[in-house]
Amino acid sequence: MKALAPGTVIFHRHRGYGVITHVNLLTGWISARFGSEARTLDLNLSTDDVQHADGEAILFRRAPPDRMPHARLMAMVRALHQAGYEKLYLYSWPKPSGLHWRWHLFTGQRDWMQRPWREGWYGSGAEYNVNPVMGWGDLPGATTDELVTALARFDPQGLAQALGRDEDHSAWFEGACKLLLPGYMYSLNMDRPGTGGLQDAPPVPVVPVRASLPAYDGPALGWPPGWAGLWTRAHVMPAPPIDIIGERKLREPS
Repeated sequence: MKALAPGTVIFHRHRGYGVITHVNLLTGWISARFGSEARTLDLNLSTDDVQHADGEAILFRRAPPDRMPHARLMAMVRALHQAGYEKLYLYSWPKPSGLHWRWHLFTGQRDWMQRPWREGWYGSGAEYNVNPVMGWGDLPGATTDELVTALARFDPQGLAQALGRDEDHSAWFEGACKLLLPGYMYSLNMDRPGTGGLQDAPPVPVVPVRASLPAYDGPALGWPPGWAGLWTRAHVMPAPPIDIIGERKLREPS
């Protein structure tokens, strides 16, 4: 769809040609002038059949997007696993504020705590709420196949590292998708007691991706392969590399 902005020429079946003066894409309303400089008309993009000047329909998504992209990402990862890219992993956890949920895709060796960071392969629901795209050239409402294509075009070298077999993880992930999609996501986050650490693994936390959904009450989801024992020790991020003169540098995205 073409961009909408003040100054765009539009066509309305009852008013004819006009010019947009104001756009609010959060609500789906625009204001436009039709022949009068002093008077504007408010139009709803969902119901008023507004078109571009060349006749192309202006469509607006009536249903609000998911408040977090994790279910869409799970469906995409599931499709890539089925295509042979089984060394692709999805890590998700809440921000410290608890207001939004982060996501991180990574490939290659399955190491949840020392996972590599690659630019464009991680994000947050804080940005997704405002502009519901992942940043790979995908579009709001993109299908699973379209998301796969967008990621492959964005970083073919990074995706190539996911090609290979990881049967244990792909089986766990397939089971998680069957339990949770399309309305729920998993979180690989654990609340730790103040002393002693966790001795047993609690069920994986499950969170609805839309505010209108009830709390998850389905079967418990176990932790993914390679997670056993991680809750008994502290999570340590990779140390910055040391250069030849002995000074630490910030780690750059791989």
